[in-house]
Amino acid sequence: MSLKRVHETLAALGLNQSDANMYVFLAKTGPHKGKDLCNALNMPKPRLYQCLSKLKSKGAVSVTPERPAIFSAVPFEKVLDILVKAKMEEAQRTQQDKDEALSDWKLIIEAESNKKP
Repeated sequence: MSLKRVHETLAALGLNQSDANMYVFLAKTGPHKGKDLCNALNMPKPRLYQCLSKLKSKGAVSVTPERPAIFSAVPFEKVLDILVKAKMEEAQRTQQDKDEALSDWKLIIEAESNKKP
């Protein structure tokens, strides 16, 4: 799998370009402190911590509790599993929303047709 394909896959699974770049960098180079990431990725500190927070919430990055914190990439295979599972759950919710909307629509149409003389 090429690096381009890795980025495309991560994007298809819900990461934006900055998040994907951050994840790939950590996965390739190993754990880093936030300050080191800012310098290496030439990213403003607020944006960096937004990306790290998003990646952490998605289960793609882990962080140590001590200060300064050290950020590490979760193994790629596990990240793919997590992101695919989230997409599948989203698809199931979308299908459920569709089914509920169709059911409501049928009731609305039925009620309208019962009003007509």
